[in-house]
Amino acid sequence: MAGGGGDCFGVLVVADPTDDRLEELGVGRGHAVLQLHGNESVERCRELAQRLDVRLWKALRVRSPEDLAAAAAYAGVVEALLLDAWQPGQLGGTGHRIPTAWLEEFRPATPWWLAGGVGPEMVAELLARLRPDGLDASSSVEDRPGVKNLARVAALVAAVRESATG
Repeated sequence: MAGGGGDCFGVLVVADPTDDRLEELGVGRGHAVLQLHGNESVERCRELAQRLDVRLWKALRVRSPEDLAAAAAYAGVVEALLLDAWQPGQLGGTGHRIPTAWLEEFRPATPWWLAGGVGPEMVAELLARLRPDGLDASSSVEDRPGVKNLARVAALVAAVRESATG
């Protein structure tokens, strides 16, 4: 679930959905956002936006500072971007971080979320230095893959709240 200002909404994460799967990805299936985490091009995102009645976010796996330039092409096509570190053969959830220096001047026209090793210890610095619109945390708040450490989740939420009010 994600949200701001008290709003919560479901996010369905998929990679490279084929046309025969579109019916199950549309509105009325329990999610308000479809997060595309595969190799979807700008054109494919535009097509999905026209065919589905859900909000689209596009995850971009960043391998180098030059990859950040690709973000501009998605402006006006998707509602938000999620930036994650590129790892060979993996679409995300690795806990690897994009070097902070690469993102310090990153100011896309589209809202963006930062993923990749986002834990409670670095929330204040990430929000202050990079000013993303959101943070996506998964493996950094897990004891093992798929098993969340609720104390780390609570610490992450507290750190975000403290940064927002402090």
